[in-house]
Amino acid sequence: MRMRFEAGAEEEFEAACELLVDRLVRWAGEQGLPADGFMAEVALDYRHRATIDGRLGLWEPRHVEELLVSWLPEQVTELPGEERADAPGTLRTLLRFLHAVQLADPRGPALPDSLAAVNAAAGEYPSAMADRARWGLAKFWVMTAAEQGVDVSDGSALQRFAERAQRGEVAYDEEALEAVMERRLTGQVLSGVARAEPQLPVVLPPSDELRRQAEASTVVAQLCGLAEWAGRGGRAVTAAGRLRMGDARELVDVLGTGDNTEGVRSSADLPRLGLLVEWAKKARLVRVAKGRLYAVAKARPVLADPLQLWLRAFDACFELRQALIGARSGRHIESMLFDVYEDVMEDVLNTLYSLPHPMPWPRLRDSVHLAYRARFRLEGGSDIQHRMWFEHADRDLRAVLDALVDLGAVERDRGMADPVFLEVDLSGAGDELPADMPPEFAELLGVAEAAAAPAARERARAQREELTAGPVELIRLTGLGTRAVRQRLLTAGRDAPLVGELAQASAAGLLGVLAEDYDPDAARAELAGWISAHGEREAALRQLAEAVRTMVLRTRAQAMLDVLLTALPGSEGERLLRALRGDPVLAPLALTTLAHRELLSPEDMTDAEHLLVLAESLLQLVELAGGRDGAEDALRAQGSEARDAVAAVLDSAHPDRAGLEELRQLAARALRTPAARLGRARKGRRHAGKSGRKRRR
Repeated sequence: MRMRFEAGAEEEFEAACELLVDRLVRWAGEQGLPADGFMAEVALDYRHRATIDGRLGLWEPRHVEELLVSWLPEQVTELPGEERADAPGTLRTLLRFLHAVQLADPRGPALPDSLAAVNAAAGEYPSAMADRARWGLAKFWVMTAAEQGVDVSDGSALQRFAERAQRGEVAYDEEALEAVMERRLTGQVLSGVARAEPQLPVVLPPSDELRRQAEASTVVAQLCGLAEWAGRGGRAVTAAGRLRMGDARELVDVLGTGDNTEGVRSSADLPRLGLLVEWAKKARLVRVAKGRLYAVAKARPVLADPLQLWLRAFDACFELRQALIGARSGRHIESMLFDVYEDVMEDVLNTLYSLPHPMPWPRLRDSVHLAYRARFRLEGGSDIQHRMWFEHADRDLRAVLDALVDLGAVERDRGMADPVFLEVDLSGAGDELPADMPPEFAELLGVAEAAAAPAARERARAQREELTAGPVELIRLTGLGTRAVRQRLLTAGRDAPLVGELAQASAAGLLGVLAEDYDPDAARAELAGWISAHGEREAALRQLAEAVRTMVLRTRAQAMLDVLLTALPGSEGERLLRALRGDPVLAPLALTTLAHRELLSPEDMTDAEHLLVLAESLLQLVELAGGRDGAEDALRAQGSEARDAVAAVLDSAHPDRAGLEELRQLAARALRTPAARLGRARKGRRHAGKSGRKRRR
């Protein structure tokens, strides 16, 4: 049971959503809490479809507010006279449920903070639902039809209304429709949010080491020197706001910019110094006022802290388009990079982030070329012109990388490209990716475009030759660069795991995140750090096993136990799982994991253990199928084999007796077999029914 699904994995998400809503409604009934199944489904749908990260178990205040005052008003239609659902109440119950069953992401807010966010947004919810400007286009017309007496549940009646509307025979709120269309045209509709690929976990140096690296940055020293030179009293500038030439010559020497001042008559012709002054302005370290350049008084604490100064300088890089690559005079024109500077900067840094190997310049260059081809219409012009345009943009991209190197965010070296960048043969059209190719590499390498046309295949062939001919320039983020890019990713709402951040997480939260988000090496490091932070090793291992024991979703418990097998050092994981073969609760999961990893052969299991594994597989099949309808379909597809298997496992010693009883009832309905003929699970019980879905989207 995962808590995040790829944007295109709709069947898997729908099954998981149905299961979660079903379990939520049951739990809420037991707790006496309000829970509208439809509203809960819409809330999960929002996190999956309308947010950049898609994490169903993480609800920050911005998600709570956006759901209640944007997504629900846009997507959910409550017709006149229809019973209004308690969306804030359902959301509170959903949040309590996620924490109670250990599905809440441990990197998110504490439950009281999330509930406080619901309370803060709940007051605005009724007015937001009634605000026609927040409605989606489909909702606008359905509500308009309902208000004019059309039975919107009648498809034919709704179609006739739509035809009359197209002929201009329907009265409607023109101002509201204009607002709805403006939101669509300006990209304010939440359903248009693109899902970002999750990043690999990273390891950061300690803060003291990062601060030392920041202090060693050339740009940091120059920015400090410039602010100190300007001072509180300021320095006179020209009417155009530029440094006077005498002051500029002094600064070139003081700051060591390397500009050639011989024969120069204007400080505008000193590019490195000009960049530095603009950098300091964008970083809010200096400002021009009343004909003088002043140091900003409020920036003194930042100037005293090298790391904070470095981070501010890094963020200012995104505002340096004109200073870095702008045309120097009317005789020059900007490159393609100028028009997409901020987007390309973001993409390049995100591309370099968390890569296990340095990025070869040809790969990075050509991935940016793909962005140009997608953004600009390049059908006109000759091949020579196209080559000139790309070369101009490449020079500008190198100028940007030079600035990042001077800052200390990026480092460059020369060497052979890692084989991972050569794994895919891009020379043939229609070649498919290997099944184990990470999606982030598929995206970075531009495989789709490489197979799209002969010209693209030729570019791919030339690139491969370039990568294999000899050493190439290799580019990677420094520790400081990784720290800064990670902060930007988090600010944008993206997932950016950090090895060590789960040291104080609950055992269940830790194992859940490791199972979903961590590669094996990072999982081993994170687990080792968690165990070290929780005292005596045996006690920590007992906590981890107990977290698996109490997990109510069997597929998730299976994944958590698999993490222990693979992430504990040496053979410790295997020894732990073998010891659990005798555990009355965890034995089915341990046996299944050992068998799946081919550490336990069928011949090594007893008949009773075979039944436990069979029972476990059927219970997990029911979960993976989603709710009861999906589970019945899955059992029906197995036919008589399912009937025999269910009859056998009901007499097993599997500890989930309630799950077996539900399996018996599901099989009876799916296979049209009297439940009594299937046997009876001991201590079985019937669960509460699933909530109805009466509202429309």
